[in-house]
Amino acid sequence: MKVIIVGAGIMGTTFAALAKEMAPELDITILERLDGVGQGSSAGFNNAGTGHEANCELNYTPVDEEVISVEKALKIHAQFNVAKQFWAYLVREGIIEDPGSFIHQTKHCTLVPAPAIDMLRLRYQEMSAHHFFEQMRYSEDFDEIKSWIPYTMEGRPRHEKMAATAVETGTDINFGALTSEIATHLVRNRGVTIEHGVHVKRAHRSPSGSWLLEASQHGEAVQYKADVLFVGAGGGAFPLLKRSHLPFRHRFAGFPVGGRFLRAPISEEEAKHYTAKTYGKAKVGAPPMSVPHLDLRVVDGQYYLLFGPFASFNPILEKGRGLFDYLSGLRLHDLPSMLNVAMEHFSLVKYLVSESFKGSKSMYEELEKFAPGMSEKFDWKPIQAGQRVQIIKDGDLQMGTEIVVSEDRTYGTLLGASPGASVSPEAMLRCLEQLMPASIATEEARKKRREIFPEDDLNTLINDPERYRAIRDDVNRQLGIVATDSPDA
Repeated sequence: MKVIIVGAGIMGTTFAALAKEMAPELDITILERLDGVGQGSSAGFNNAGTGHEANCELNYTPVDEEVISVEKALKIHAQFNVAKQFWAYLVREGIIEDPGSFIHQTKHCTLVPAPAIDMLRLRYQEMSAHHFFEQMRYSEDFDEIKSWIPYTMEGRPRHEKMAATAVETGTDINFGALTSEIATHLVRNRGVTIEHGVHVKRAHRSPSGSWLLEASQHGEAVQYKADVLFVGAGGGAFPLLKRSHLPFRHRFAGFPVGGRFLRAPISEEEAKHYTAKTYGKAKVGAPPMSVPHLDLRVVDGQYYLLFGPFASFNPILEKGRGLFDYLSGLRLHDLPSMLNVAMEHFSLVKYLVSESFKGSKSMYEELEKFAPGMSEKFDWKPIQAGQRVQIIKDGDLQMGTEIVVSEDRTYGTLLGASPGASVSPEAMLRCLEQLMPASIATEEARKKRREIFPEDDLNTLINDPERYRAIRDDVNRQLGIVATDSPDA
């Protein structure tokens, strides 16, 4: 079976790796628009690098009339546990020699001011009662919070009341580096072909039923043929879906959201002083992806602090692509959906436009509010992050990810962004289940699947504490993540 994957980011390479591990006979080619793998949204500074476990992101535990909902947080945490199982397998098999090349233990913290303390306390009580978050700690003590996240507290007056939670076993992940290591293994050891500089412009069915891809490679027109097509091209998945003639293409459109960060290089000693990702509370009317956070980042052996994101409305599909690409992917039937989103989410559109014009001075002021004294402590520079394209489905704006598979199981794609890369192995496993069920249903494939994923059933992880703890502790050990403090410490 000939399989073509569009996009050599974390999604495309993970899909290929899982497919090849469970069905080595597959003939897989990955087509990448850029000159290297993992250089789009997966690249080190095109995302915040948070291993999303729902430890610190308030938008994963929405509040409705003082009732905290933890269902979304439980699902995301379980998905990330499945992801860690896959990455631990890569380390165990020697496919990745050193987990420190892509993953680093980094506290996940949430910090809120006085008006939100009751909400955070309630969130802690609800979450820590579940075995996923039993290691979470809570404090309203200034000195204890300062010991967890010093850079957010050292310049803050002691009379300013704050509350925080902390999970010691959070992670910072370089998804670009992870993508590169997976891709190297695929090419060297699994016979996967990766072709660079290929811009796929259209995919359509041939009379024989196979998929024909029309593309350009370094200015020359090229064509590819596939029995099964998976599009994991970030925002670039939308125009390909629109041109596919699949009946459900009318249901989807894309809402692009850009972002910027402030970045500062720091020393190893300074990194040891602040080993955390600290999330705050989003402004009223701000999108979930705009929750402010101050993060330790480790990229290519160098240490950085990252603050942001500062959202923007930038009508492009991917970083490095132009307005024409976005407009060419729109159809007349998309206009009602776009107008509906603009009207129903006018405050969001207004917020994004206003943020687009925010200059460096305003960005430094936001940093000062979050961590007093930090704007002058390090050499901060604004950087452009990657581009997200959120889903508009049936006229409504969606904030998650969605696997879309054709009825005949020959075309699959992943739309949306958050929590994206953090749950890529679990998402790609579900995509394989839908797209190529026969290929992963053999006895050999089932055996390999159990080897890769000791437990990939989310409900079991959520409802069986002992099973979850055994897997958590094992994969954390293999990935170099150590529980340094107990909940009662």
